[in-house]
Amino acid sequence: MLAQEDLEPSQRLDQNKNTESVRVQKHTSYNRLVFGLIIAAVFLDVVDFSIIQVALPSIRTQFLVSLADSQWIVGAYGITMAGFLLLSGRAGDIYGQKKLFISGIVLFTIASMTGGFATSLLFLVVSRAIQGIGAAISTVTAFAIFIGLFPEGNVRNRALGIFIAVLSAGFAAGSVAGGILTVTFGWRSVMFINVPIGIVAAVLSQKYLPNAAGRLLNGHLDLPGALTVTGGLLLLVYGLTNAANSFTSLETIIPLALSIVALAAFVAIESASKAPLMPLTFLRRGTVLTANLLSLILGATVAGLSFILTIYLQQVLGYSPELAGAGFLPGAIIFFIVGGWGASRLVNRFGIRRVLVASAALIAAGSALLVGISPNGDYFGILPGMILWSLGASIGFPAINVAAIAGTKPGEEGLASGLISTSTRLGFPLGLAVLLTVAGATDPQPVADVVSVAGLVRGFQFAIATAALLGVLGVLIALRVKEPPKWQNYAPGPQ
Repeated sequence: MLAQEDLEPSQRLDQNKNTESVRVQKHTSYNRLVFGLIIAAVFLDVVDFSIIQVALPSIRTQFLVSLADSQWIVGAYGITMAGFLLLSGRAGDIYGQKKLFISGIVLFTIASMTGGFATSLLFLVVSRAIQGIGAAISTVTAFAIFIGLFPEGNVRNRALGIFIAVLSAGFAAGSVAGGILTVTFGWRSVMFINVPIGIVAAVLSQKYLPNAAGRLLNGHLDLPGALTVTGGLLLLVYGLTNAANSFTSLETIIPLALSIVALAAFVAIESASKAPLMPLTFLRRGTVLTANLLSLILGATVAGLSFILTIYLQQVLGYSPELAGAGFLPGAIIFFIVGGWGASRLVNRFGIRRVLVASAALIAAGSALLVGISPNGDYFGILPGMILWSLGASIGFPAINVAAIAGTKPGEEGLASGLISTSTRLGFPLGLAVLLTVAGATDPQPVADVVSVAGLVRGFQFAIATAALLGVLGVLIALRVKEPPKWQNYAPGPQ
């Protein structure tokens, strides 16, 4: 073979082009492999959220617990996940995302297995709490890896669309699989299904993810900030979860008061720190603050409406877990098609502000239609509202994430990921607390006969009306979004 200096200039140019082409192809294949691994990790969390919702009535029946107590199965997961997101994201920036990513997957997988063997509600709730910690670590570092993998602009937006589409498919798979598994093998199978996925994801991640060190130069973990924000968030979500039973009980008031003290201390510590866990100036950058507020509202409607509609379909309309799970399939399909393949295009064409306004308006309109549920209704009565709400949420989530991570600098991937993930996850218990409190204030009695069913539905109507008002609030906030620079032509796919 001739050395490059022996070749003619045109031959050298061709050889360089071929070498560069091979390098680009390898880089593209590697990016896609890593992209697939991080999707698999977040897929676990999405599947778990939807699959456990469908199984809740069956779990309630076995352990003989009330509706309010059963929401701890969801709440315990939400408490620990929300509490550890920001800490996990920043720790990934400092110590490296791969270590935390894999440890989170392993912890989540082990907790899923122990939850499947639960012999009491307490055992299951503890397993769910540990699951939440594992999910916090793996999902926030997965999104941080995603931010670093794709450059800001059209390429990232396109990849984010695919990311949302696959996760939407996971939500659909969880809803349908939850019903099928619960009917065929019992509710425990919905916990065991995570185990093989987690094992495969952990093994492949260890083999293929790069052993990169932390990207935050001269970084160290702000321990006082980490302790106060984690403790404050844990107390906040715990208080909000208790608030689903009563906003005036000591179990609600004391944790909420302590959370305010802890989070105020966190702000004071961050203001004085030379290397803060979360620089407060980051919140003032671009659309970060507005995006996180909207994420809080959207998360609240997701959790509240999902919980209410699951109970309505199974315990009021008498649907089996399998049919109830299938009932959420149209919404998941909308997320897959519109959210996955259309939302980013809408952002590029019309801008983030218009898309977020439209999203909040559709959520409000869809929730308003769902207010018409009745004890004698049917699935087709709630379908139009579900479709409108799904359209709004499907374009809202990608737009919110684009706004939240715009302008992220190297070493800030975990910070941006942790902050927007925390906002969304805080919305879940907030939505459950507010909507179930509204529902319970109207009919606090358990379902026992026709009269109590009517009262339960009446409470649900007021709760759904509250969700519609949250959508209106979202419109007002979205109108204040400052439009970031608009990107050029839409890229064909992940590069």
